[in-house]
Amino acid sequence: ENIYFRDGKKLTTQDINYALAGVETIITPNDIIFKIPDSFAPFPVVVSQPIIRKEEQQYKGILTRPMLIGIGPYSLTDYKKTGNRISQVTLEDQKERYIYKFYLTEKDAVNAFKHGEIDILPGLSQPYDLADWKTVTIEKTTDYSKYLAVFFNNREAKFTKNIRQALSYAIAKPTDETRAIGPISPLSWAYLPALKSYEQDIPRGIERILSEPPQEKLVLNLTTTSTYQQQAEEIITQLESFGDQAAAECVTTQSITDKSVCPNMDLEVNLKITNFPDISNFELILIGQESPADPDQYQLWHSEESTNFTGYKNTRIDNLLEKGRQVVEYQERKEIYQEFQQFFLEDAPAIFIKHLDSYTIQR
Repeated sequence: ENIYFRDGKKLTTQDINYALAGVETIITPNDIIFKIPDSFAPFPVVVSQPIIRKEEQQYKGILTRPMLIGIGPYSLTDYKKTGNRISQVTLEDQKERYIYKFYLTEKDAVNAFKHGEIDILPGLSQPYDLADWKTVTIEKTTDYSKYLAVFFNNREAKFTKNIRQALSYAIAKPTDETRAIGPISPLSWAYLPALKSYEQDIPRGIERILSEPPQEKLVLNLTTTSTYQQQAEEIITQLESFGDQAAAECVTTQSITDKSVCPNMDLEVNLKITNFPDISNFELILIGQESPADPDQYQLWHSEESTNFTGYKNTRIDNLLEKGRQVVEYQERKEIYQEFQQFFLEDAPAIFIKHLDSYTIQR
């Protein structure tokens, strides 16, 4: 009650429309009742979304265009489109006016800053060469809700569990608080700190790859964006060095009787840089991901979800993810997600590296 949109219209239950598949919605003058077919613990996160109304408004005299109206302190007073993409919006309250401009890549935004088109760059992954400018201030924070990882295409036969573990041990990770261990944020109530972390351990990695020597030469293709190109090049150097050492040790290892498999361990890694990676067509992909506010990991790791872009399948993990959604009691749910983390990381379907730094740069 007593909540109003910026144009003065009173908020009613009719204004709140969540398109929730399989959920029956009952609307009364003062309440909205969601009848969910099954227990679904993450539901409060699903409906924690902004309430926005769309109206046709007059524009340039006789024309009209859709306008979004919210209930916060600011009004959307103008916007521009480039093709089908929003390129600029203007927000105003009684005292302030903000213009937001949108760019396809970080480098485009940095170039716009250099040319004076914008004054603040929030949420950059790195400071670029603006770190050398004396006319800017730079604020750096670590975003523990986002992490950088190398994701395996688990549909590929070459990525057996032993190979995934071997490659996980081959890559160096940070040793400070930015280190990411798994997909659940360390700030989450469900986080389990004592996890298998795969710190760089070349002897352990060689042991894993020698336990199941690849029958064909390991040629890997790593995809990433220009944002993470430097990290990708470092990873390739580490993987190829690891492959050299594994192949050499294979030759002298008595338990490997068929020495013809040894050259297969001499890794060759190719790098592909693209600003818009195709997550339906890759072998290894180095990208950032966001940990949801709720520890639910169903969308990314359940075998039947279309959003499980790595093709990861594990019936035990599926079962835990299903239980985690159905249980509401705090302690029981926490135990489920901590068990999930233990078995999930043992399986090593991705190589978790670090939490992402965030830079805000302004004049």
